[in-house]
Parts: sequence; structure tokens; C-alpha cells
Amino acid sequence: MIKQALISTAAIGVLAACGEAVTADTAGSQENAQLTAQADSSGPQVGDRIPEPAANPEDSNRLAAAGAEANDAAARGYSEIGWEELMPEGEEERLAQLYQQQMAMLYSGGPIMEGSAADVMVQIGTFNTVSELNERKIRIPGYTVPFEFGANAEISEFLLVPYFGACLHAPPPPPNQTVFAISEDPIRLRDLAQAVWIEGTMYTQTQESELADAAYTLRVEKVEPYQY
Repeated sequence: MIKQALISTAAIGVLAACGEAVTADTAGSQENAQLTAQADSSGPQVGDRIPEPAANPEDSNRLAAAGAEANDAAARGYSEIGWEELMPEGEEERLAQLYQQQMAMLYSGGPIMEGSAADVMVQIGTFNTVSELNERKIRIPGYTVPFEFGANAEISEFLLVPYFGACLHAPPPPPNQTVFAISEDPIRLRDLAQAVWIEGTMYTQTQESELADAAYTLRVEKVEPYQY
């Protein structure tokens, strides 16, 4: 069973409030045509995390297929992991404290003017990583955030994040909940709302970018849709 990201409900609320406190118009100013699926109530909404596979009897075949895929990946040497496994012990508590400090700073200075130096989506968190994941072959689900689109919507570098709209319409996840993904063979990407499974080799190597900083780097070897 796929595990959810280990950001507490309270921390998620603070994260959303943080984005709202920066400016009510920030999301509108960063509209991305690739996120049109957001308007469709049947698709993921900004902030939605990778869902758990449905457990009702009608989806038994889908669950069986997902289990078979996980077993196949394991047979090829890839360990299936959840986003919470990217965070070292005690990181959730540290993250909650950082959110509280950021909220106190935001509200202590009064309203933030749109377009000002403070009118930005802040990435909160640390670069603390789990050393055991270095050079480990893993399989993880997530949403893709490309830096730019090449010909035929093909990308070779992108961010992998645990919730939809991160870095574009919502504040970035913490660095240790953000993965910088690199693929030698360009990947054709047509729908940012489609969650994917990524297989590859993980490294505890930091990467900085204009969208967000990442505490992990993943050498991509396989990409496939995440069905739920």
C-alpha cells in the first residue's frame, strides 16, 4: 500500500495558510496552461497528495495489478518507498516548528504587498536526508514539475513532488520532500495532472533551482502512469 507524505494535517494547513498570507493573487499570476485539469473536479486539485489505491471489491483487479507491478519492481532490485521515508527521524517535529516560526513572521509584519520582495512562495524545511537511500534503487509515485518544455513536450530534468500544483500554484514542499529527477532519455510529458511512478537510482545529492531546492537527486530509469 502506498504511504502518504508524512507532513501532519496541521502542518499542511499552515502550508496552505502560508501561501494565502503571501498574497491572494499569487496563484493567479502564475497560471500555467499545463494545469488545465485542475478545473475539472474529477482531476487532482492543488495540494492533493498521491491517493491511496481504492480498497473496494470493484477495484480488486487494479489492486492485484498494482501488487504485481510492485513485485516485479522488487524482483528487478527496486524498493517501493513512500514520501515519508525521505524524511529522517524527528523531521516532522522540526518541520512543524519551522512552519510556526514562518507564520509568526508573516503575521507580525502586517499585509504583504503584491509584487514586493516578500511576495514569494517560501520553501520551508531542511536538507536533512536519510543516508541509507544514497545509491539505492527505488520506486516512488509523485507529480512532475518541469522546468521547461522541449520539442514535443519532452523533458529530461524535472522536480518530483508529493502533491499536485507544488512550486507552481502552491508553496514548494520541504527540500527533503522534493526530488530533482534527471533522465538520459527525454520523457514525453503531456499532462501534469497525471501522477506517475518513477523508478531509478536515488542519491542524497542536493540541487538548487528557481522553482525549488531538492535534497535528493534521482537518476530516472523508468516512468509509467500511477493508476488509482
